[in-house]
Amino acid sequence: MIPQTDPGASYRAHQAEIDDAIRRVNASGRYILGPEVEAFEAEFAAYVGVKHCIGVANGTDALRLAVEASVAPEARRAITVSMSATATVAALVSAGKTPRLVDIHPDDYTLNPAALAEVDGDGAVVVPVHLYGQPARLAEILRWAAAAGAVVIEDCAQAHGAVLDGRRVGSWGTAAAFSFYPTKNLGALGDGGAVVTDSDAVAERVRLLRMYGWRERYISDLHGGNSRLDELQAAILRVKLRYLDAANARRVQIAAAYDAALAGLGLKRPPSGGVYHQYVVCHPRRDQLRRLLESRGVGTSVLYPVPIHRQPAYAGLPASELPVTDELARTLLCLPMYPELTDAEVEHVCEAVRAAVSALGSGS
Repeated sequence: MIPQTDPGASYRAHQAEIDDAIRRVNASGRYILGPEVEAFEAEFAAYVGVKHCIGVANGTDALRLAVEASVAPEARRAITVSMSATATVAALVSAGKTPRLVDIHPDDYTLNPAALAEVDGDGAVVVPVHLYGQPARLAEILRWAAAAGAVVIEDCAQAHGAVLDGRRVGSWGTAAAFSFYPTKNLGALGDGGAVVTDSDAVAERVRLLRMYGWRERYISDLHGGNSRLDELQAAILRVKLRYLDAANARRVQIAAAYDAALAGLGLKRPPSGGVYHQYVVCHPRRDQLRRLLESRGVGTSVLYPVPIHRQPAYAGLPASELPVTDELARTLLCLPMYPELTDAEVEHVCEAVRAAVSALGSGS
């Protein structure tokens, strides 16, 4: 079985360097907010092209803290998409905001700027999600936000290294949130996250919020919590960051092979560009296609089967009509996508998809 994703493959590809990094941290006696975190923060900020990176415990905390540091507590409105991991909305709710969910663009599955015309942006935070590694339409979103008086915070959990108009995602909004969950394009060997920003004030506030509001140890200047990236994960991420561009280039290469092999099958395939955190095809008989692929040794995933506006915890949130979101959730299927896939495995996936689509077309 070819898995849909394999975070262990990334460890095996760089095992010697990662093991050395782990030994270095174990020998150091520093395990929380030490020199490895400081070094990773500097390296990742430079990579994204911003002044500040603040390592935190996970991607959900990264988005919550970015919002808390960037938006006044009394400003309750938030705008984002329903086609995302639940974490996007969970973070906004935890930050005291009431998300309004808007539809995605049918071409790239990111926030549709046209949907923003329906909402009041004054004092709101708008969170475009760079879904599946595809950059959102940031120029249009930022123009709307500037006119509406809204703050833009990017959800970059699936888009490490993606470039839009010559700039990396994460460098466009007031702040941005990254996740380093093991399956991400830049993944740790556990949870991890980061807030990036060019704002000195936002960065200072995030640093306070991630550790009890301390400027001086044991003395809280404001109410904060505990959300810290540990030294082991930072050291591992420093190794993997050196290989991120090469890994993303391999993802693009795999996507090009899929594009060429699957053309003409009637599958809706992802737009070109981005860093292909996922390679998503759409088929009206998605569940049957998935079963056929599994029988042929190809693992798949559905990200995401139930849009957030249809989940019990968030059914009461204000939402527009979301026909593109609902249609995508019914038809999407994620094919195997990780840099360590071999050419032979990619070809096997292509052959299996062609055979499965043909079988469905013939009524089998």
